[in-house]
Amino acid sequence: MKFTALILRSSEGDNLGKAVHYSIEPPGSFQDLVDLYEALGWNSLHLTKDEVQQMCSGSWHAVYVYDNHQLVAMGRVISDGVITGVICGICVLPSYQLQGIGKEIVKRLTQHCVEHRVIPQLMCIESLIPYYESLGFKKFTTGMMMHMER
Repeated sequence: MKFTALILRSSEGDNLGKAVHYSIEPPGSFQDLVDLYEALGWNSLHLTKDEVQQMCSGSWHAVYVYDNHQLVAMGRVISDGVITGVICGICVLPSYQLQGIGKEIVKRLTQHCVEHRVIPQLMCIESLIPYYESLGFKKFTTGMMMHMER
């Protein structure tokens, strides 16, 4: 796996002396990502590891974050590779939140979009608008969703 390291800091900026590693290489087992989703209460669709692997394989670009070889965070972009890229699935294990990992994932995904002249977009819940605005995003539309049973 190709890694780049980033030293974790507390929300007050103190060095926690721990490095996490950012990679475009997916986890060895997608059960790790299912477990991450479960830890966040995100698996209401009861996705299997095979479905999560298909989801990631169908992504245009993804960033995975590891502490040693444990998956602790990830994010991805769905795109046509020409006009727009939708940043989605930004998730960080609760014990790793508020340390800049999510911000770094968004930065890397956005950078990949810009390098390929793809316009990065994302959808978020209302309470996260200020967070994403602090990262350079602007509110531009209202999202819509169709409910379906799976």
